[in-house]
Amino acid sequence: MKDRDVKKLVREGYAAIATAGGSCCGPSCCGGTTTAEAIGKSIGYSDADLRAVPDGANLGLGCGNPIALASLKKGETVLDLGSGAGFDCFLAAQKVGKRGRVIGVDMTPEMVARARENAEKGGYRNVEFRLGEIENLPVADGSVDIIISNCVINLAPDKKRVFKEAFRVLKAGGRLMVSDIVLHKPLPEAILNSVAAYAGCIAGASLKRAYLAAIRSAGFRKVRVVDESVFAFDFAANDLTVQALLRDPSLTPEIMKETARSVLSIKVAAVKPA
Repeated sequence: MKDRDVKKLVREGYAAIATAGGSCCGPSCCGGTTTAEAIGKSIGYSDADLRAVPDGANLGLGCGNPIALASLKKGETVLDLGSGAGFDCFLAAQKVGKRGRVIGVDMTPEMVARARENAEKGGYRNVEFRLGEIENLPVADGSVDIIISNCVINLAPDKKRVFKEAFRVLKAGGRLMVSDIVLHKPLPEAILNSVAAYAGCIAGASLKRAYLAAIRSAGFRKVRVVDESVFAFDFAANDLTVQALLRDPSLTPEIMKETARSVLSIKVAAVKPA
C-alpha cells in the first residue's frame, strides 16, 4: 500500500475518533466497554493526571505515559508528535509553567479543532496546536527542548523521516521521550495486507531493532529503552488490527497468542548531541 493511502486511512480513522470522542484502541467509536480513563490508568497515568485535563482531552489513544519519564522543567518548550485531543500537551503545560511553551502537531483537522477547543475550555495560554504531518513538522530548526509522542510514530509509514525531523527541530542537547508500539517479529501476512488494519494501533508498527536503528541513524545518541512490556490486548479488543486478526479463519488460537506476545509497548529516550 502506498504511503499516501496509509495516511488517508489513518486520517479518516482518527477523524472519526475525534468526532465520536473515543478510541478504536479502546471503547467509544467501536462500541466497546473499556473506558478511556481505565486505559489511561493501565498505561501509567495517575488519577491526578486524569483529573487535571479538560473533559474530552483523554481519548484513550496512548500506549504509555511519556510525561512521567520526560523530566520536564519550568520554562522549557515541548513538542508533542501526534497530539490528538491534547491530553499529553495539557499535562506538559502544567510541568513547564507559564514561562514554558507546548506545541502539539497532528495531521487530522478534526483532532486539531478538538484540541484547540479543549485548550480554550481549560484556559491554557501556553499551548498551541498546529496542523501538520510528523514527517514534515511545521516547526523551526533547533527550537524545542524536548519532544514527546504517545503511540503515534508507529502509524507513520516513514519512521526514519519522523526521527530526522525530530532531530532537526530539537535544540542541541535536546531530549526525545516517546511511548510506542513495536514488534518482536513481523505480523502475519494477512494483517500486513489488510486495508482495515492500517488505521489500527498495531499494523503500522516496525520491528524493535529497526525502530531503534531509525532513531540512531537520525543522529540521536544515548538511545535506550526505558521501559518495555507486552502490549495489553485486553485494552485493544476494538483495535482495527485486532479485529482483522479475529476475522482471519487461517489464524489459529495458538498463532493469535504468539502474535500477541510479539507486540510490545516501549518507552524510548534519546538525546541530540550538544
